[in-house]
Amino acid sequence: MRSDTVTKGMQQAPHRSLFNALGYTKEELERPLVGIVSSHNEIVPGHMNLDKIVEAVKMGVAMAGGTPIVFPAIAVCDGIAMGHIGMKYSLVTRDLIADSTEAMALAHQFDALVMVPNCDKNVPGLLMAAARINVPTIFVSGGPMLAGRVQGKKRSLSSMFEAVGAYTAGTMTEEDVCEFENKVCPTCGSCSGMYTANSMNCLTEVLGMGLSGNGTIPAVYSERIRLAKHAGMQVMELWKQDIRPRDIITEEAVLNALTVDMALGCSTNSMLHLPAIAHEIGMDFEIDFANGISEKTPNLCHLAPAGPTYMEDLNEAGGVYAVMAELNKKGLLHTECLTVTGKSVGENIAGAVNRDPEVIRTIDDPYSTTGGIAVLKGNLAPDGSVVKRSAVAEEMLVHEGPARVFDCEEDAIAAIKGGEIVAGDVVVIRYVGPKGGPGMPEMLNPTSAIAGMGLGSTVALITDGRFSGASRGASIGHVSPEAAVGGPIALIEEGDIIKIDIPGLKLELDVTEEELEKRREAWEPRQPRVTTGYLARYASMVTSGNRGAILEVPKNK
Repeated sequence: MRSDTVTKGMQQAPHRSLFNALGYTKEELERPLVGIVSSHNEIVPGHMNLDKIVEAVKMGVAMAGGTPIVFPAIAVCDGIAMGHIGMKYSLVTRDLIADSTEAMALAHQFDALVMVPNCDKNVPGLLMAAARINVPTIFVSGGPMLAGRVQGKKRSLSSMFEAVGAYTAGTMTEEDVCEFENKVCPTCGSCSGMYTANSMNCLTEVLGMGLSGNGTIPAVYSERIRLAKHAGMQVMELWKQDIRPRDIITEEAVLNALTVDMALGCSTNSMLHLPAIAHEIGMDFEIDFANGISEKTPNLCHLAPAGPTYMEDLNEAGGVYAVMAELNKKGLLHTECLTVTGKSVGENIAGAVNRDPEVIRTIDDPYSTTGGIAVLKGNLAPDGSVVKRSAVAEEMLVHEGPARVFDCEEDAIAAIKGGEIVAGDVVVIRYVGPKGGPGMPEMLNPTSAIAGMGLGSTVALITDGRFSGASRGASIGHVSPEAAVGGPIALIEEGDIIKIDIPGLKLELDVTEEELEKRREAWEPRQPRVTTGYLARYASMVTSGNRGAILEVPKNK
């Protein structure tokens, strides 16, 4: 066993004395040591129940003959971090989580790991760590929140942000907003729509690293506790069979994840996280992959905010496996991929049933014949940009309008709420990328302000920042190269015409190459907004555009 290096032999007597100090018995130290990475905290709604999940995992591990040992991982609540300097810290925590988990797991020589995450950067950070550490590992998330119910309709966190915009527009009273405030987030769990957390928990299932139901069983269901016990038991089977993350997270598994991403209509943040996970297994993931897969993958789900259904509805309809079974009817998946069940993808989904074609459309009756995400390129985004196509109104799929240019989120929101933005405009928010933010903050507040002001189907938003799965409308993010490294988005001038063609996968600035070159020669880098602390160190490590920020932060291997 790997743990023999800290538990067996005369040279390890000092180590055993420290285990004695922890209260471990001789019998426990003769069993495999299973690290349980607990993301429990009391500031993230998706994590407040993880202590219960961890206790269930511990029981499962012990029942199956292992010694469970808990250590922590951090997690940020993007909702609470939104709209202030805290959002600059969100994305960068993903690498902190991966690095610190690697350090803990290898320093203490665990034989196997159970990852217990739930939210936006926590899930991909631990997937990165799992691939990097490569000991037998299984994931069990905390589960999604139940949808709120306001004025007879199901609601979620994005409804709350939009309610604030509606209040500003005068279409909602303070009492209405208060009702939303008290009802949209009724339970613990990751926010109830197909936002980033739920996207990544579902894709963990698709990658083969979580058991069926990992992404969809609501946090408050006792079924979630049973799932956690089974995960604890199953990690011991993985250890016995020596099945490791890199046996499971293969190139084919990553392509499966991207395919199901298209069918589910996942968060655009998956286009930041899947390349980073792929990087850990040595896969060269170009975001252009998305368009080829989207072209042949139908969009089967319109979960909030794209539609009126929520994670609890997806769970009742058959969950992720039911979506995969629909896709497999046209041979769109690599079914030979190994999973943590010890079986292949094909074996896992063989008995899956789509119980509600209104929630999961059948393969022959999709919402669209193409997937939920598109990567646009053009002279404004030579390295690519990402849009959640499934959440864009039909009339905005092709749009042309004048640029309204802002160099920070706050100025853009003030202009939107002040009535300065009108139908047809293209709001541009730049210098908010990985280096320019720094930290590539999420632009949910501006998109929610646009929707709340009733402009969601007439105004587009383009940014070198990023978007949450909670964003909807013609919101195009991750524009690369970012403004802070001299990308074309830095060269836009007020009133320039921007052309958006989502079906044609184009994002163009209607300016001649000669004019762009003249502006490029006159462009001067801006001083960094943060000069001390971790964000400054992070910004100094970013050497290229958005994808570079995700893949080129130095790591100890």
